[in-house]
Amino acid sequence: MSGRQVDRRVLADAVLAAVVGALGMGVAAFDDGTDALDFTLIALASASLALHRAAPRAVLAAATLLGTAYVVHAHPGPLSALPVLGAVHTAARVGHRGLAGAASTVFLAGYVATGPGTQEVAERAGLLAGWFLCAVVTGLADRNWQAYLRQTEQRAQEAERTREEVALRRAGEERLRIARELHDSLTHSISIVKLQAGVAVHLARKRGEEVPPALLAIQEASGEAMRELRSALQVLRADEPSGTPALLVERARAAGLAVDLTVTGDERPLRPAVDRAAYRIVQEALTNAARHAGPAKITVRIDYGGGGAGELTIDVDDDGAADPARQPVPGTGLTGMRERVTALGGTLRAAPRAEGGFAVRARLPMGATV
Repeated sequence: MSGRQVDRRVLADAVLAAVVGALGMGVAAFDDGTDALDFTLIALASASLALHRAAPRAVLAAATLLGTAYVVHAHPGPLSALPVLGAVHTAARVGHRGLAGAASTVFLAGYVATGPGTQEVAERAGLLAGWFLCAVVTGLADRNWQAYLRQTEQRAQEAERTREEVALRRAGEERLRIARELHDSLTHSISIVKLQAGVAVHLARKRGEEVPPALLAIQEASGEAMRELRSALQVLRADEPSGTPALLVERARAAGLAVDLTVTGDERPLRPAVDRAAYRIVQEALTNAARHAGPAKITVRIDYGGGGAGELTIDVDDDGAADPARQPVPGTGLTGMRERVTALGGTLRAAPRAEGGFAVRARLPMGATV
């Protein structure tokens, strides 16, 4: 929750308490017997509603005791129940149905015990009982509605994550299909061309004849085509290059980069998609630092959900020459990182640091381990 949302809620709660207090005091001002103690009880009971989000049970207890003390002392009308009604609604909304019912009973008992007449007390008590029942029911309805909204949001997020994982799996299957087609068709045909060209060159040399330049060109071109095709097939068939972020750091150090690696949390096997994404993020971040940061110190931090968040956190910082006032133009590497992270339902931030240098922040949901 953002700070602005918190500020708005605090302001709304304060306004609610002020409105309830103003209504209660306005009504009490028309009663001839109202004194300073009554106004104090109304003010305290109403003010407690400002804390109903942080401490609903404490607010319920305070509003009930203060409200009951007020009706016992001043014998007011039904509107005196407003602070207690608000507290009962809030308690029921967060699941304290029993406490809400008990508070309603205590207040109604105090109201009935000090009523001015039998018929009038019965009418007012019945009216207040209906109000309290509505407060409890609306609180429960609001609680169920909020739970329904949370479940709907969770299902939508899960559906989005599943859709992205299915898309990644289908992309991998398509790569393998293309690799098989290339192997079964082009590889066989080029192999035949290369073999026949080689046989023709061998026979010409065996007979002492001059080998035609075109034949030599065919032999060389077919051999080069075979090598290129094998490289393409390896790329298509390999889901991702094997390795670990630690190995990448060692390679970067061997290349002359000043790199520190810190791993925290319970290091454990990850889902293949998350493992590949982590490897690529560290690889791309180190590559960018080597290209653009200049002689800089690089820090790589990897956290395996040590705080219980269920996320793999990857931070790569450098103190290079990046200018905080100039945002980088996303290239192929940064775009690829963002696509990988988004496909897994994570978040990525890659931008210059305020103190200088560049920072990459990736958060990946770990999910089930393999």
